[in-house]
Amino acid sequence: MARFDTNRSAEMEVFVRVIDLGGFTQAARKLRLTPSGVSKLISRLEARLGSRLINRTTRKLTLTEEGQAFYQRAVRILGEMEEAEREAASGATPRGRLTVNSNIPFGMLHVMPLIPRFLAKHPDVTLDLVLTDTLIDLMQERADVAIRAGPLRTSRLVARKLGSSRMVVVGAPDYLARAGIPKSPADLAEHRGIGWTFPRSIRGWPFKRGEHTEEAVPPPAARASDGEIARRLALGGVGLARLALFHIGPDIEAGRLVPVLQNYNPGDREDIHAVYVGHTAPLPARVRAFIDFLAEHVRVSDPALKRAGDGRWKLA
Repeated sequence: MARFDTNRSAEMEVFVRVIDLGGFTQAARKLRLTPSGVSKLISRLEARLGSRLINRTTRKLTLTEEGQAFYQRAVRILGEMEEAEREAASGATPRGRLTVNSNIPFGMLHVMPLIPRFLAKHPDVTLDLVLTDTLIDLMQERADVAIRAGPLRTSRLVARKLGSSRMVVVGAPDYLARAGIPKSPADLAEHRGIGWTFPRSIRGWPFKRGEHTEEAVPPPAARASDGEIARRLALGGVGLARLALFHIGPDIEAGRLVPVLQNYNPGDREDIHAVYVGHTAPLPARVRAFIDFLAEHVRVSDPALKRAGDGRWKLA
């Protein structure tokens, strides 16, 4: 049961300010508190939660794993509280230009089919939709919402999870007929792969080896700037690719791509988030409406992969 003598929203606000501003002194100055008061409040928060949120050194503060998770949730909650208060006070109607930047596979498969319904529901909104896998700065690009797959970095942005999908190593039947089917991750050294033209948080492909995970990756035959190009290169028989199941599920079902090394698949997932600027100022009604619409209507299919009696992979 919640304790009514604890101002949890104030604790969240102070915690978020400490992280955003990089220290107790900076947060105290912004909030018109003393540094010792801010430090005591954070210590009280950690004691109440039973978890250390911040690792403190004389030079810098770093978030623990629990602190990272709490920061993401706190930023979202504070933004929603501000928006709820603003809309309650003004009765805002979604209107104006909405700029959305999405990665290409998710944008094509999940965002674009929803656009007609969203605009029919909110006729006063004008949409600018950009599809790119390049990481962008929302402020510099003047985008209201960015939709991205993969791990998130600590930032002043708010993230709302839309779904997740497992990763699968696949190859086209004609490529596998030429190069053979890899039996273990070590065999990838003799294969060709499809890499990326931009840096990834994980350079190699993870595979499970007993209770441990190891990385391996085939030498690249080509590099792609986005997931859809990588998919098309794989379909063309250029090499092996590791892609999200939501993206290539229909290709697997149709036999155009064949999963390999499934016995070594660690089962990792790629999360998809809608990211936006939300806790430093009231969120425009058009942005809130779009994010809520995505959360309500996006359904990321992530079925299990099973081998049928004829040896072909099927989605279950």
